[in-house]
Amino acid sequence: MSRLQKLLFVACGVFSGLAGAAEPFFDDPLRTEEALHLRGASLLASRVAERPCADVLPGRPLTAADVVDLALCRQPQTREAWAAARAQAAQLGVARAAWLPTLDARLATSRNTIDGRSSKQQNANLSLSWFLFDGGESSANEDNAAALLDMALANRDSVAQAVFLAALQAYYNAQATQAAVVAAQQNERSAQESLAAAELRYQVGTATPADRLQAQTAASQARLARQRAEGEARNAQGVLANALGFPAATGFTLVAAEPLGEVAAFQRDVDSLIRAALEQRPDLKAAAAQLRAVEASIEAARAQGRPSVSLNAGPNWQRIEGDRSRGNSVGLVLNVPIFTGFENSYRIRAAQAQREVRLAQNERLQNQVTLDVWQAYQRLQTAAEAVQTTRDLLASAEQSERVALGRYKAGVGTVLDVLNAQSALAAARMQRIQSELDWYVYRAVLAQAMGALDDSLLAAAPERP
Repeated sequence: MSRLQKLLFVACGVFSGLAGAAEPFFDDPLRTEEALHLRGASLLASRVAERPCADVLPGRPLTAADVVDLALCRQPQTREAWAAARAQAAQLGVARAAWLPTLDARLATSRNTIDGRSSKQQNANLSLSWFLFDGGESSANEDNAAALLDMALANRDSVAQAVFLAALQAYYNAQATQAAVVAAQQNERSAQESLAAAELRYQVGTATPADRLQAQTAASQARLARQRAEGEARNAQGVLANALGFPAATGFTLVAAEPLGEVAAFQRDVDSLIRAALEQRPDLKAAAAQLRAVEASIEAARAQGRPSVSLNAGPNWQRIEGDRSRGNSVGLVLNVPIFTGFENSYRIRAAQAQREVRLAQNERLQNQVTLDVWQAYQRLQTAAEAVQTTRDLLASAEQSERVALGRYKAGVGTVLDVLNAQSALAAARMQRIQSELDWYVYRAVLAQAMGALDDSLLAAAPERP
């Protein structure tokens, strides 16, 4: 091994050792990972990366906060969004690398034989290349990569809110189906009580066989409704388990539902809600970032038609049959694009057309955001009114059922009066459950439509659908 080969071998070993000693630096020397946190990552999305995911459910009843945490951590959509953001952060590093010089080493050895005589030649050189001026292309490419990173981060926040909402809806629906089971059991007991009263009156001769058969039919229908409610509750629990990233058959319990307090109508003006949504919706932020990326690509396309200046320098060594020589070279290269077959013109035209596409998409998305907020606002207002109405409805239905059953037991009323009152009571119970479910769900939907879905929603209301 020649002295030159030994020198290069030792140099490679030294650089390898330095790389191993400074692995964190060489892993991300341009600090692109910091951009994932410095560019306004939401607290909701940040929790996906900060908390380790649980392999099993906690051994206690789950709260809404537990459900959201598990879903954010375990759902593959959130991990996919984070990975996409990290990939784009790496692309930002690629763009920043264009500002730095490149250093290459080259070693060549050859043996030539002419007329039976052989000669050995060895060459080595180091080459430093550095773009001193590229017409603004590097700057435009970095702006493009930074904008695409902003878009990836906004998409990550949007995915986190979508997972949050889906988990919360599954949680509230599971609690509602459990409440429906309790209501169905109450309806079944009422039907059984009516059947017992009809049987008693039939035995003493004050009721007809038709009365008893009608009461039996109502009892069977109540039992069937209870069985279906139990099936729906099991299905809802499976859906919730799936939303948490666990198999549908996973067993768990939810916290006991507390009564929903007084619900006031939403007081904020809908126009202010729409303005807030236009400012903070993550999908709108993603669309705006995508537009900035397109504008940067237009500038990059223009820069490709401008002159560029680069610096090339480096030493070289040569050895031929024992004769050694050494040299150095330094040079400036000016590149002036004169004619590229109109490639740059069409590249600029394509980028400008893409900007028009993004502008139209932004306008369409803004219109959709406005509609989302309007619809969610109206549905929440309707749900708030329905909560109070169904309370009054349930109270009157309970009183009507008690009066009808009391009259029938006293031999005054008819079995149809009792069955009609019990049917109205059963419907009132289900409408009460549905109205509370709607209020909780539409409250979350409105927050998501505004881009403001976070933990404050869970702290502001009881654990009740």
